[in-house]
Amino acid sequence: MIKNVLVVGAGSAGLIAAIALRRKLPNLKVQCVRSPEIGVIGVGESTTPNFPKTMFNYLGIKRQFFFKSANPTWKLGIHFLWGSRKFFNYGFSWQCDARLSNLPRCNGYYCEEDFTGVDQINTLMELQKAFMRGPDGAPVINLHLGLHLENTKLVATLEVVARELGVEFIDAKVQGAEKGPEGIAAVVLEDGRRLEADFFIDASGFKSLLLGKALEEPFVSFGKSLFCDRAIVGNWDRPTGTILPYTTAETMDAGWCWRIEHIHSVNRGYVFCSNALSDDEAHAEFMRKNPKAKTWERSVKFRSGRYQRVWVDNVVAMGNASGFVEPLEATALMVVCAMCQNLVEFLIHSDLDPTASIRDLYNHVSTQSWDDIRNFLSLHYRYNTRLQTPFWKRAVAEADVTGIQGLLDFYYENGPTGLARNVISNVGTSSGIHSAFGIEGYLVHLVGLKVPYKKKYMPSAGEWQIWNRHRAENSAQAAAGMTCEEALQYIHHPAWQWTSDPPRTAPVAAAPTRGLNIVVGNS
Repeated sequence: MIKNVLVVGAGSAGLIAAIALRRKLPNLKVQCVRSPEIGVIGVGESTTPNFPKTMFNYLGIKRQFFFKSANPTWKLGIHFLWGSRKFFNYGFSWQCDARLSNLPRCNGYYCEEDFTGVDQINTLMELQKAFMRGPDGAPVINLHLGLHLENTKLVATLEVVARELGVEFIDAKVQGAEKGPEGIAAVVLEDGRRLEADFFIDASGFKSLLLGKALEEPFVSFGKSLFCDRAIVGNWDRPTGTILPYTTAETMDAGWCWRIEHIHSVNRGYVFCSNALSDDEAHAEFMRKNPKAKTWERSVKFRSGRYQRVWVDNVVAMGNASGFVEPLEATALMVVCAMCQNLVEFLIHSDLDPTASIRDLYNHVSTQSWDDIRNFLSLHYRYNTRLQTPFWKRAVAEADVTGIQGLLDFYYENGPTGLARNVISNVGTSSGIHSAFGIEGYLVHLVGLKVPYKKKYMPSAGEWQIWNRHRAENSAQAAAGMTCEEALQYIHHPAWQWTSDPPRTAPVAAAPTRGLNIVVGNS
């Protein structure tokens, strides 16, 4: 039976895992090994809506404290400079898989040429607004949004919460691990100390010290679908003016660039393929487009893929120690949040004495989640015809999309019908586990990238009148909306109250469960 847990690594993944275990299983002893030499990667972080949902609803962190400490800005979605359109937006809302009550077809059929004004969230994005105004002038804050975070502030905030919940921190460098009959017997520190535990969370980042190195779990590459393996990271002080309420993903010669706006800075990064560009060539291209940026001295090397299993014996890997894909859809914290919730549910369900079949099920769910992300990202590469560089010609021709071939074949014949939701849950899986992005995510990108289909629909003149009136109404409402800066002034005012804040962050035992609530990404 698990009584004490050792978390190796004190970045966002390790801290979220430690907080989740103490919050839901307060009788567990949780220790966290933090190496002062490693520090925190000071990069901008972008999330999906499941991150604030996990922080505030699941872990019980007060919004008022989190916004004051971490200083996030809001993210309504992703602004894609991708494909043949000037741009298209993928907002956290229903764009394509939705239908107006007075129109016969869902929205995707009316967006072939013009993909603007489809719904309120995306129209706010188009006008660089964050929220609508309430009758009292205050922002009407949609809680189903993502956040933009500065990683150093996020980690510092999570550490405060973890300490309040009783997580014990050990400042030391991990030298290695000793194996035992249950998997890992102890973690060995550089100063000679041995840290024993019943259960270990490997949150050691790309090094994967326990799962990858000590237990030698095989790594499954996503290289046939995702070709990028380097990133150049830079930032600059944000000038006065509008804080963009979305992440930008811009096509580059051999990959793409992100742009994330914080209160005082802009974070920018070029994700590229080292087989197509050298570091120096990528840096030169990055600086041509971002002359104000101060970049890191070296590029960040990574490999896209996952470990064959993420729970082996008494070790569960979290974050980059379990797998990694480029941050094109902000999936890193999404996966951490989903996997932490699943782990807690599985441990509660098994009375802290997990069986082999519990581990197998957890690994199955985690594998399907990682493969779902790979499948979704492969779509971004296969149909991006914005640039005709050697890299993009190869990506369009060779990106492996076999994991979603059934869905694509259905779309090629039928177009953006929501009926495809009956295909997506079984695409690339043997279990019917639903995609974290849903059919909405796939339809937005297929329509946004103008992927052709056979069965065209020709709306009547009356339908176009209804559709264009709907778009005009969205634009008029969004024009009266509130910018990020205005909304931040409200929530940082001493009189502001988050009405949905939980009463406290102290440990609370989870209620007994009779079933497993499996979390998949944004669900």
